[in-house]
Amino acid sequence: MRINLGEDEQPEIGLIALIDCIFFLLMFFMVATSFKQPEQRKPQKELPVTLPTSQISLERDEAGPAPLVIGVGKDGELFLDGEPVSTQALHGRLKMEAARDPARRVRIDGDQLAKYQDIVHVLDLCQFERLTNISMHTRSAR
Repeated sequence: MRINLGEDEQPEIGLIALIDCIFFLLMFFMVATSFKQPEQRKPQKELPVTLPTSQISLERDEAGPAPLVIGVGKDGELFLDGEPVSTQALHGRLKMEAARDPARRVRIDGDQLAKYQDIVHVLDLCQFERLTNISMHTRSAR
């Protein structure tokens, strides 16, 4: 015995629901994407130093409070907070900083063409004054 279930209807794709899903995804990605512009920071004096690259480099916001910045140029010249300085003046300033705060952060900005011995000399001066919180500044490889 044959049962008649009516006419066979062709299945249809609901385009309205599909368009709603596409618009929902579009709105989600528009809201999730950040269009924020980088903050304007106080310009810092430029050192005549070309920093070496690193795969991972901390941004200024992530690095914490401002350290004492010592620059080492490609010809061995020294800079303290952007100003040229002699070895004796640098040693005196490091002595004062160590007396004031033994945990003072020191950042060395060494030129990528600077001799390794010049940077080691600055490290020796810092360690002689017992300043051991020392970091090397690099630029991101991006």
